[in-house]
Amino acid sequence: MTSDHAAPCPASVPYRSGASGYHTFRIPAALQVPGGALLAFAEGRRDSAADNGDIDLVLRRSLDGGCTWQPLQLVADAGKDTVGNPVPVIDPRSGDIVLVTCRTLGGATKRQVTSGRAAASVRRVYVQRSADGGRTWSPQRDITESVKPSDWRWYAVGPGHGAALRHGRDRGRLLVPANHSAGTTGRSGGHSLYSDDGGHTWHVGYVSRSAGGPLALNESTLAELPDGTVYINARDHDRIAEGTRADAYSDDGGLTLAVPFRPQPQLTGPTVQGSVLQVSGRPWRRPLLYSGPSDPGKRLRMQVRASDDGGRSWRPARSVSDEPAGYSDLVQTSTATVGLLYETGPTTYHDTIRFTRLPLRTLSFEW
Repeated sequence: MTSDHAAPCPASVPYRSGASGYHTFRIPAALQVPGGALLAFAEGRRDSAADNGDIDLVLRRSLDGGCTWQPLQLVADAGKDTVGNPVPVIDPRSGDIVLVTCRTLGGATKRQVTSGRAAASVRRVYVQRSADGGRTWSPQRDITESVKPSDWRWYAVGPGHGAALRHGRDRGRLLVPANHSAGTTGRSGGHSLYSDDGGHTWHVGYVSRSAGGPLALNESTLAELPDGTVYINARDHDRIAEGTRADAYSDDGGLTLAVPFRPQPQLTGPTVQGSVLQVSGRPWRRPLLYSGPSDPGKRLRMQVRASDDGGRSWRPARSVSDEPAGYSDLVQTSTATVGLLYETGPTTYHDTIRFTRLPLRTLSFEW
């Protein structure tokens, strides 16, 4: 995190669909480099808003806390293949930025992969590094064989920031939330990837199990709580369970689940990705935050919600916008401020990706 400063702008727009030769920008992920730049990652979709096709991984950097943005950078371009689902995290030992992404070969769709009409091997997992605060990046390195069992078909990391654990025996571990499908039913489950050597080698951690009733876990997000417990929150596609979110806990750094996934009905919203962030700094008692649209049926009305008991209960903390809203990522930019990078726009949620500064004093989380 950086020291707080009086930024003159409460919000900015790093990505606007139709700019820089891209039809649409989607799937934001945010990362604050300590003492350095604020990074805003996104998928640059060349030809349409569709989830498959010619999609690049792009980046814009801000040196003034999200007020202005440097020119767009191309982080990963695989020709006509799809590159996306950015999960950035800082390795605390080296200071390098580690970026985990997924790639689909040959323009295959998710439905084709999950149903068996396309080979499972076309969906792959990659890692890249930056040693200079995101200015330059290493080539993509394929880690699929280490993190994707042979009976899994679809595979997606994040999207949104990962975690570098800060407490206990697992301090320094890099942890990435993910989801997968097995067989050809299309039903999905959650899991984690972890690295204990700064992102050089990767392994599969927990694989989801649910408490009572089926859950169809999809995109997920996680945060390390102040006591070292890992809180995981996932998009749930199951229409039997109450609500569209599910959560779980790990007490061994993401290797297994101590508390299995269960529905989280207090996080009302449509079926969509969300983000969680454990606020750090002094005073020690700081909230766990969640961002996502709050309308129960439509991708509309971005809201930040807060928990003072590690995600067991939630309450509204800040209504951000009444406009269409989609995917989001929370980032702490200073001891006094968090930022929200999210999809929004006047006509559709993927018109723009906007960055909004949220001073902690403006959030309603005092109990």
